[in-house]
Amino acid sequence: MTRIRRGYIAHKRRTKMRFFTSGFRGTHSNLTRTIIQQKMRAFVSAHQDRDRQKRNLRRLWITRINAVIR
Repeated sequence: MTRIRRGYIAHKRRTKMRFFTSGFRGTHSNLTRTIIQQKMRAFVSAHQDRDRQKRNLRRLWITRINAVIR
């Protein structure tokens, strides 16, 4: 019986995933399951940080306006 080579489409998809996780270290940039988990975590953090950035800028504006008024 001849040896069957595994599908290259899945391999291509996984190497593509590794391309997007270039900033992660260790296992988080090598294993498929942890890559997916880290990407989900990164998306959640990015969403929270956008809200936090708006909050911080609002505080800064209020502080500056208050200083100018005084």
